[in-house]
Amino acid sequence: MQKVRLMALGGLDEDGKNMYLIEIDEDIFIVDAGLKYPSESEQLGIEYIIPDFSYVVENKNRVKGIFITHGHDDVMAALPHLIKEVDLPVYATPLTSKILDKEFKKAKIKKKVNLIKRNDVLKIGKHKIRTFPVMQSIADGFGLSFETKYGQIIYTSEYIVDYDFMNEAFAMDINTFSEMGNNHVLCLMTESVGANREGYTSPRHRISGFMEQYFEICENRIIVTLYKQNLFRIIEVLELAKKYKRHVMFYDEDHEKLLSYVEELGYYHVPHDLIIRNKDFTNDMEDVVCVVSGSGNEVFKLMNKIAIHEDPTIELRSSDTVIISSPVVPGTEKEASNMENDLYKEGVKVIKVKAKEVLSMHASIEDLKMMLYMLKPKYYLPVKGEYASLIANADIATGMGYKPDRIIILDNGQFATFEDGRLISTRDSINLNDTLIDGNDKLDVQGMVLRDRETLSTDGAIVVGVFLNFHNKEIIGGPDVQSRGVIYLKDADHIVNEIGNILIETINDAVRENRYENMATRMEAKEKISKYILKETGKRPMILPAIVEINIEE
Repeated sequence: MQKVRLMALGGLDEDGKNMYLIEIDEDIFIVDAGLKYPSESEQLGIEYIIPDFSYVVENKNRVKGIFITHGHDDVMAALPHLIKEVDLPVYATPLTSKILDKEFKKAKIKKKVNLIKRNDVLKIGKHKIRTFPVMQSIADGFGLSFETKYGQIIYTSEYIVDYDFMNEAFAMDINTFSEMGNNHVLCLMTESVGANREGYTSPRHRISGFMEQYFEICENRIIVTLYKQNLFRIIEVLELAKKYKRHVMFYDEDHEKLLSYVEELGYYHVPHDLIIRNKDFTNDMEDVVCVVSGSGNEVFKLMNKIAIHEDPTIELRSSDTVIISSPVVPGTEKEASNMENDLYKEGVKVIKVKAKEVLSMHASIEDLKMMLYMLKPKYYLPVKGEYASLIANADIATGMGYKPDRIIILDNGQFATFEDGRLISTRDSINLNDTLIDGNDKLDVQGMVLRDRETLSTDGAIVVGVFLNFHNKEIIGGPDVQSRGVIYLKDADHIVNEIGNILIETINDAVRENRYENMATRMEAKEKISKYILKETGKRPMILPAIVEINIEE
C-alpha cells in the first residue's frame, strides 16, 4: 500500500504565500515558499506575511528537498526565512538560482542551490521527479511531476499558452504535456488566479501593443511603472525603446542586475547602447524611458515619492507621460490610489493599463481546459488563488465532465490523503498561523503583535502600576492609572479607582496564598481588569499592569 498526502501551508484562499507539500509514504517534498503582502486592514507596520513553517520544522528529517519553480516573491521570498530554521536541499533552475543566491547573501545565509533543468528527470532518494517548462512572466519557470505507484502528482505552477514567443527560456513544450497525459495522472494541481477569465490569456498578456502608440506619438519623456520581477514586460519595454530609438534608465539597480543574469545565461541580449546608468541620468533628457520598478507596493510608493517631489533622481514635468503598467494587486490598493491622485495633481499625462486590456500572465479558462484535456487527471486540485478563484477553477473541471468526488477544494493546512490511488479522506488538518514580518525580523507566528496593534488602534490602552517592597511584597506606592483612547479619566473616577483596587487585591491575594510571582500576578490582574472594563465601557482595550519591585534595606 502506498500513501500520498497533499497539503498547502499557504496559497489557498489567498493571493500569494504559496507553499505546497507532497508526501509520498514517509518522504516529503516541498514546492515553493513565498510571501504575500498584507491587506490595508492588516498593515499596522507589517511589511509582508510568510507561511507557518512549524510542520516542516517538526518533520525536517522527512523532507527530501524544496523546489522553487520560478523567481517571483509569491513563490520564493520566504525561502531565506525557512532555511534559517531548517537547512533543506534547494532545487532551482539557473536564473532562479542566481536570484536566490542574491537573497541568501542579503540574509547572510551560506547556501548552495542545486541547479536543475527546466525539462529533466531527477532521482531524489527512491523517487522519480520530472520537471517540465512552462511559460510565465519570468524566464526559467517550470512545473513538477512526482511519480507514485498509482500515477503522477503534477503541479503546473503558473502558466499561459503562447505559441508566438519563441524564446527558449520562456517557452513551454506542449508535447511534454501530451506525453505526461499518456502516463496515468493521479492528481493535477493547477493555478486558479485567472480561472474566471474567458478565452486564452495569450495574446492579451502583451503590453507592447498597448504601449507602442505612446512611444510613437510622445515627443517628451516617458515614465513606466513595472513590477521588477516581470521580466517579460521588461523585455517588451526594451524592444519598444530599441524600435523607437529611445534610451532607457532603470531607476532600480536590481533591474539591471536581473538583466545581467539574463544576458549571462544567454536568455536575452540587452541593448546596452540604449541603457543610461542611474548615476548618468539628468532631468533634462527627453528621448528617455524611465523605468520605475519595485516589488508589491514598493513601486507605487516610489512613484508617489517622485510625484510629490521627494525623489532626488526624477523630477516630474508637465510634459511627461506616465504609463502605469504595474497592475494593482491585493495589498497595494491604498498606495496605488495615492500615487495616481498625486500624479494627476502634477498635471502629467497618466496612462493606466487596465487589467481587462492587458492580462496578467496566469492561465485563463481555455488555458486551464487545455491542461485538463491533455493531462486527463483522475483527481483535480485547484491551487493558488482566493476561494472564489478556486471554485471557478473547479467549475471548469465540472464543465468538462468531472464529478464532484473527483475535484478537491482544500484550506491551508488541510490534507488530501490518497491510498492505493484513491482519495480516502480530506478530514485531517493542522493549525496554521501566519508569520508576520516587520522589516527583516520575524514578529511572531501567533500574530499577537498584530492583534496588539489592532487593539491599540481601535480600543486604546490602560496602564496601571504599583511599587512593591521586594522583600515582603507590601505595596509602597500607587496605584497609578493612565488611560489612552479608552475613557476620560476626570469623568470616570469610580472606574479608575476600581482598576487600581483590582490590581492591589490581586497582589494581596497572591501573597497571602503564597503563590505570588510577578508575571503570573500581572496576567491575572490583566484578565480581571479586562473583564471589568468590558462590563463598564463595552471596550476591549490593551491592559498593561506594571508591578515594580524595589529592593529596600530592612
